[in-house]
Amino acid sequence: MSAINEAFDNVKAIILSAHESTTSWEKVKFYNSWAENYDQDVAVLDYRAPSLAANSISCHFGSAREAALVLDVACGTGLVAKQSASDAQMKKHGFGHFVGIDGSEAMLDMARESGLYQDLKQSLLGEDPLPAHWADMFDVVVIVGALSMGQVPVGVVRDLCKASKSGGYICMTTRSNRDNLEYKASLESELRRMEEEGLWTCVEVTEVNDWERAVSEQEDGYISGVVYLYKKL
Repeated sequence: MSAINEAFDNVKAIILSAHESTTSWEKVKFYNSWAENYDQDVAVLDYRAPSLAANSISCHFGSAREAALVLDVACGTGLVAKQSASDAQMKKHGFGHFVGIDGSEAMLDMARESGLYQDLKQSLLGEDPLPAHWADMFDVVVIVGALSMGQVPVGVVRDLCKASKSGGYICMTTRSNRDNLEYKASLESELRRMEEEGLWTCVEVTEVNDWERAVSEQEDGYISGVVYLYKKL
């Protein structure tokens, strides 16, 4: 077995083990244990969602980026904010002020080491409300990777909209693989409902075929995913 295949099999086993976690505490414990190796492991998966979300925001955000305040929800180790040589994340696009929130304190420690975040808060999405003083505060709200089956509930998107300023952007991603189709349908139904309620308007929806390498036993190659970009009214 090649080193590349062995690395992928190891990461696949780690991710599949996460599905065994059912309670919120078990999930937090899993991510705490994964934090130190998280960045290198998702690189093995060719995980493109952070750069795809950053690119979507950058294409439409026309204000002064350095002064813009970005809320990175389920920020993990900070992949959405980080600047790397190969991917154009938000720092590389000119954004400089980040606030992060995540359920895992170990993940937040890794994000803290990046030096990119002015504030980091530990909170369980879907169980703990966002701080009340965050309402109408952020120029950009982004959530990457957490809107999926077994992660955070669909209703969290209302909190994201509430945290954005009027005219601010909310960027969300989800997977389109077989195991997530029911969740994705519920998510899109909620996004449309909020648009009908006059809370925001859809800017673009980007379907991406090569989202990341598949880890499910029922799927091979790459799975697809979606980037949603909305603007608060």
